[in-house]
Amino acid sequence: MRNRTRAREYALQILYQVDLTRADPQAALHEFQARQTVAGDVKEFATRLVQGTLGHLDVIDRLIGAHASNWEIGRMAVVDRNILRLGAYELLYTEDVPPKVCLNEAVELAKRFGDEESSKFVNGILDAIHKTRPEAATPSSQPGDPPPAS
Repeated sequence: MRNRTRAREYALQILYQVDLTRADPQAALHEFQARQTVAGDVKEFATRLVQGTLGHLDVIDRLIGAHASNWEIGRMAVVDRNILRLGAYELLYTEDVPPKVCLNEAVELAKRFGDEESSKFVNGILDAIHKTRPEAATPSSQPGDPPPAS
């Protein structure tokens, strides 16, 4: 398994834990990483994903909600919700990961950790976010800054 794929899996697990238990994100990161014997770049990328996702959570959740017809974000399966959050963060706020890779990695996470319909659900919402994403939502945007109106 590639390092960034492994980092995404770890980030998903940490986001899941934080979402489900309301654990302190920094404590959850530290605890999770203390139990893993992986390369530093895996831990570094996972940390970047978790901190970035949580730092932009309000914007990300609004976008997911806007593209999830007939679904409230709080009623989504916890795994699906956090895969969507992670994928949306990468689509909107990372420059070093092509959108196609973001989408493919999120779909693979959904296939591995979600139910049989998760991958279609995740793909549909993230693809819609990608197609309508504001150009100004870049890594230089501050956490919590809403993307500019289109």
